[in-house]
This record gives sequence, C-alpha cells and structure tokens, in this order.
Amino acid sequence: MFLAKQLISGLIKVVSDIDPSQFVPSDPPPPRRPLNFAATHENDEEKQFRKVFHQIAGDDMEVSPKELMGILNRIVSKHGGLKTDGFSIESCRSMVAVMDSDSTGKLGFHEFKYLWNNIKKWQGIYVKHDRDRSGIIGSHELMGAFKDAGFPLNEELFKLMLRRYSDEHGNMDFDNYIGCLVRLDAMCRAFKTLDKDNSGSIDLDIKEWLQLTMYS
Repeated sequence: MFLAKQLISGLIKVVSDIDPSQFVPSDPPPPRRPLNFAATHENDEEKQFRKVFHQIAGDDMEVSPKELMGILNRIVSKHGGLKTDGFSIESCRSMVAVMDSDSTGKLGFHEFKYLWNNIKKWQGIYVKHDRDRSGIIGSHELMGAFKDAGFPLNEELFKLMLRRYSDEHGNMDFDNYIGCLVRLDAMCRAFKTLDKDNSGSIDLDIKEWLQLTMYS
C-alpha cells in the first residue's frame, strides 16, 4: 500500500503543472456508419481509400492487431531511412486498443484511416527532427518532435516517456516513437472527452480508471 501511494504521489507530482489545453490531440474518428451511407456520402478520395482498405482488411472490413503488424512492417521496410526493429504484435495490440472506439478488438475503416493519417503526419515530423539522418531521434531532438506533434511535454513527463520508449542512450526508433504518440494522443483525447466542463481535471471511479488504463 505504501509503495502504491508513493507511486501515485510521484505521478501526481509529474503531471500537476501540466496545462491540458496545451495538448492538441487529433479529432476522434467518426462513428461507424452503414456501407450504403458511405456509398452516397463519401468523396472520391474517401472512396479510393475505402477500396484500398478493403484490399488490406478483407471482406470483414476490419483490421486485427496481426493484420496491422503486417501492414506497418511492410510499409517501414520500404523506407530505409527509418530505423526500427519492426512493430511487434504487442505494440500493435496496444495501438488497436487505444484506437478501438467501439471495443470490437479490431479497427474499422474510419479508425484505421484516422490512425493511418496520424502515422503519415508523425512520420514527417520524425524525418524532420532526425537532423543527422541516423534513422533514429536522439533525446536532444525528441522534445521538439513531441511539440510539433501537438504535445509540449514538461521535463518530468518527457523523462518518463524516454524511460518507457527509448533505449538506454535516450534514442527512440520509429516504431517506439509511433507507439508513444498513438498512446499519448489517445490518452489526451480520452481526457478531453471526460473533462466535460474544460476544468483541466477529471474525477474517475475505479471502474472508469480500469477501463481507461487496462484496454490500451
């Protein structure tokens, strides 16, 4: 119990001086809609993306963590300038969990499109801040990369991110960088959803806390 209290007080100390309004998470993906709605309301770009998604996802039009892992690893293998050990099944399970707005365990069209657009945007930021073209982002480059992605971290929270997602030298490769931002974006969206009066704080009971933290 003492250890738990110590941990919680430490986390509170880390985040207590953060202004949530400084964080700019992406707009959440829209809810799922029937296919006949999509056929009549989507623009040409969305229709083209849906065709590609159908080829990727198959007839069920959903992407599982295993399918997501295959997609991402095929993509990064074509970009020699991105250093990565490859996206693991565990990191892809985590990505699906934090993006899975309807708790199906898979990503539907809009959820996948939302994730895909974010990955493309964050890849551009990653390349921009990899100034020495090493394929990884060092700790001295990461703070600016997070800020450009919409998450200006304070020093304490930045150190926590480094400990969780960087190697022993403080370097972050591409798959860990994406995994970190996906989670950070999802947690900030969840906070903004729960902070209905924009007070900068939320109250959770144990059930809500576990739902928020365990399936992610």
